[in-house]
Amino acid sequence: MPLSSPVPIRSGPPAPTRRRLLQATVLSGATLLVGGTTACTEEPTDPANERVELSVFWWGGKERATLTERALALYSRRHPSVTFRLTWQGETGYYDRLATQTMGGNAPDLFQIDDGHLSEYAHRRIVLDLTDFVADGRIDLRNLPPSLVQYGRIGGRTVAVAAAGNTPGLIYNRSLLRRLKLPEPHIGMSYDEFFRWIGTVGRRSEGRVAGTMDPSGDYRALWLWLRTHGRELYHGRQVGFTVDDLTRWLDMWQSARSNRTAPGPVVVRATDEPDPARQPIVSGRVATVFAWADELPELQRHTGDELAVISYPGAPEAHWARASMYWAGFHGTRHPQTVADVIDFLTNETEVGRVLGAERGLNANLNIRRVVEQSLTDQGMKRVAAFENAMSSRFGPAPVPPPKGHGRVRALLATTAESARSGQQTSRGAAIQFIARANAALVS
Repeated sequence: MPLSSPVPIRSGPPAPTRRRLLQATVLSGATLLVGGTTACTEEPTDPANERVELSVFWWGGKERATLTERALALYSRRHPSVTFRLTWQGETGYYDRLATQTMGGNAPDLFQIDDGHLSEYAHRRIVLDLTDFVADGRIDLRNLPPSLVQYGRIGGRTVAVAAAGNTPGLIYNRSLLRRLKLPEPHIGMSYDEFFRWIGTVGRRSEGRVAGTMDPSGDYRALWLWLRTHGRELYHGRQVGFTVDDLTRWLDMWQSARSNRTAPGPVVVRATDEPDPARQPIVSGRVATVFAWADELPELQRHTGDELAVISYPGAPEAHWARASMYWAGFHGTRHPQTVADVIDFLTNETEVGRVLGAERGLNANLNIRRVVEQSLTDQGMKRVAAFENAMSSRFGPAPVPPPKGHGRVRALLATTAESARSGQQTSRGAAIQFIARANAALVS
């Protein structure tokens, strides 16, 4: 649902930093317009004397739209020659619409993108190359975690900047464990330790609670398990692991189901339920679930038990600082310098960080994140922030973002795991079929 009404600017600008004062000699503020995307005009020789309108597009809900509008209004107040025309919608259909705009030569100047599409858009030369802007400091990434910066590079070129950070997290029911008089899981737990621990959950609860959900069809869990064993999910335009690797992964979870430390297919399918109140971690059917860390606050709102979060089992260094989403510019924009300056503004201005809060995830800029954390009131988000901070010094190097075809590979893994889970195929048979189909999807 797009925003469509003009937003008047009534208050004066925040105090500019020295860097912004220097930039203000060539860029100055204006009203913020909102509505559909429009075609760009040429980058003026002297932006201070010419008006520039940038089109911006993202997915999300009304809260994200309101906060993003306010953040961009701050930029317009400082730079009166720059206006924005904003479009937003739900995540469903977002990339279809973005593809249509791109093919029609009407792509937005600045848009939101995730890691599943970044490589494809970079190789198709849809995204603006930001490398030179980063190299000369016009986009300052010094206060971002190194692996978060690295995860915005394709072929050694910076093609996007993290809008916020997020990390896969094992969410667990702390209150349940206390009732069962069991220790909490911890960062750095090996998979062997984890399986022994979830076994005690089942025994102590007399089979009423499974220790964990079965994540065998979850690409995040598989990827981090592979990295713990020195492999990657991808190697170029092929999967980065073997049939034997995937067979071992599927067998591991088959054993957990057989031992009733992980639930069967009926409970696993409940994780597809869109209502958070019906998720197994909320209903008390499992003690842990493999998820994104920032899912904790929403799950917490639906249970009186206290939830907490740690890293997935295995080496903490297998994790890396991940972008919940990125900001990227359009390769064909006629205002590349202004686009880069807006990205820098969204990344480095403290007041922007205060406005955006944690709606997209924790702020990518660590200095601003610390400021924003002080204003957090949601206890669940506070626990997410504490987890991210605990992991920040343990993150390993980032891999290359997934190649084109990643979405199809994710879907194939889910159906492969379901086939093994239901007994339609052996783990090895399912693994053989997956490798063939996944590699074909990646080169098609």
